[in-house]
Amino acid sequence: MISGGTLQPPGFTTVFPYLFVDNAPGFCAFLSDGLGFEEMYRSMDGDRIANAQLRVGDTTIMVSEAGRGFGAMAASFYIYVADARSAMDCALTAGAQSIMEVADMPYGDRQGGVRDAWGNIWWISQRLSDGPY
Repeated sequence: MISGGTLQPPGFTTVFPYLFVDNAPGFCAFLSDGLGFEEMYRSMDGDRIANAQLRVGDTTIMVSEAGRGFGAMAASFYIYVADARSAMDCALTAGAQSIMEVADMPYGDRQGGVRDAWGNIWWISQRLSDGPY
C-alpha cells in the first residue's frame, strides 16, 4: 500500500508514463516539436537512449529505446493545451495523422485527436468550462 511521505523525486507524480519505443530519438523530437515537451534528462547506453525524461506542464514522461527484453508499445494520452486547434496543427506538422478533427465536446473540452508515427493516440484538449465534467 502507498503511504504518506515523499515517494518520488521533485517534478514527478506518483504514477507517470514510461514508454518503450523504436527510434526513441525521433519520438523525443516529436514530443518536443509536435507537442511542446521539454527534454529534461537523457542517458545513453552506447548509441541508444536508455532513459529520457520529458516534461510538459506538470507532467513528466520517460522514454527508452525498445529492445533488450522490452518491446515497443503504444498508448493513448489525453493532453490539455491552451489552444487545441493550434496544438493540433503543430502535431500534424511534426508528422502525426489526424484521427478526429477539433470540435467542441459536450463535456466542456474543445478536442481533436492524432496518431503519431509510433502508434500512440493523443487527445489534444482545451478546457472551455470551469465546471466539472
